[in-house]
Amino acid sequence: MKNGRLGICLIGAGRAGMIHANNFKNKVNGAYMAAVVDVVEDAAKAAAEELEITKYYTDYKDILKDDEIDAVVVVSPTNLHKQIVIDCANAGKHIFCEKPMAMNSEECEEMEAAAKKNNVKLQIGFMRRHDAGFIQAKEVIDSGAIGDVVLIRSNTRGPSKPRPWMYDIKKSNGVLAELNSHDIDCVRWLAGSEIKTVYAIAGNYRNREIAEEYPDYYDSVVMTGVFENGIQYSIDGAAYVQYGYDAKVEVVGTKGVIHIGKENGSNYTVAAPGTGISTPYINSWMTLFKDAYLAEDIGFAECILNDTEPKVTGHDGKMAVKIVEVGNQSIAEKRIIEL
Repeated sequence: MKNGRLGICLIGAGRAGMIHANNFKNKVNGAYMAAVVDVVEDAAKAAAEELEITKYYTDYKDILKDDEIDAVVVVSPTNLHKQIVIDCANAGKHIFCEKPMAMNSEECEEMEAAAKKNNVKLQIGFMRRHDAGFIQAKEVIDSGAIGDVVLIRSNTRGPSKPRPWMYDIKKSNGVLAELNSHDIDCVRWLAGSEIKTVYAIAGNYRNREIAEEYPDYYDSVVMTGVFENGIQYSIDGAAYVQYGYDAKVEVVGTKGVIHIGKENGSNYTVAAPGTGISTPYINSWMTLFKDAYLAEDIGFAECILNDTEPKVTGHDGKMAVKIVEVGNQSIAEKRIIEL
C-alpha cells in the first residue's frame, strides 16, 4: 500500500466502471485510484484524464506485476470475468467483480477457488445489499415485525434498447442475467434461504425485428418458485420498457407487508391543464442506486483493510448465476425444475 492506502485499478472503463472509479478517486477512505485498463485505448486514456491519474493500459495483464496496485474493480464483459479474476487472484490482487459473476456456475467455482488459494478478497457487485432501504427492510424482516414471510416479489425493468450482443442468449444469458441477477440475489438474501424450485416463462415483445435471427431472445421474463424454507418468490424482468428504470421489492408476511424502492425521480409534481398531475420517473440505475454504489465501494475497501468477509461473497455471485442457468433451462424446457 502507498501511504497506508489501497491502490485500486479499474478494468473496464464503461458507465458502471467509472461510477466505481470516481468513488475510489476521492470518496473512499483508505483507497485511491492508481490505474485504469480498457481495451479501447482512447477510452482508457480519457478515463485516466477524468480520474487525474497517469497510468492507463489496454491489457489488464500489464498491471499484474505492478506493486502499487493492491486491488482491482472488474467491470469488463461477463465472458471475460473468469480469466481476469483468476489472473488477478494469482497475482495477489483483491477483487471486486461486477455482476453477473461469470457465464456459468463452473466458472464461478474456479474464481472462488483462486481467491481462496491466494488469500484475497472477492466481492461481487450486488449493490442492493448496501442500499439503506433494503438494509432496513432486512432488519424489519429479521425482527419479526411483519410476521413470518410468505412471499417476496421483486422486479427490475430497464428503459434502454438491448445492445446487439445481448440478443444472443449464449453470450448474454438473457434478461435473467443482465437485469434479474440483482433480484435473484436480493430475494435469496431477504429470504435467508436457497431457492428450491424454479419455473420461468419468457417472450420477445419489444424487439420483434430480431426474432427471426435470434428466436431464443426474450425481453420479458417471469420466474416463480419456492425457497427451501417454504417462502414463495416471484421475479419479473423486462428490457426496453422505455418508461423509466423500475426496481422494486415487496415482502408479504403473515402480519404485514414491506415495500422497497421508488418510482418518483424528483421531489416535485406538476399539475397542468390537459396533462393532469405528473411527476418524472426514475430514469437510470445510476440515479436510483448512487448511494448504494458508494457504500459497496467503501465496504470493499474496509473488508481488505480490516481483513473481514465481504458483504457479498463469491458464493453469493455463484448462486445467482446458478439460478440464471436453471431459469433459462426452465424457459427452454417449459417445465418446473427442482434444484
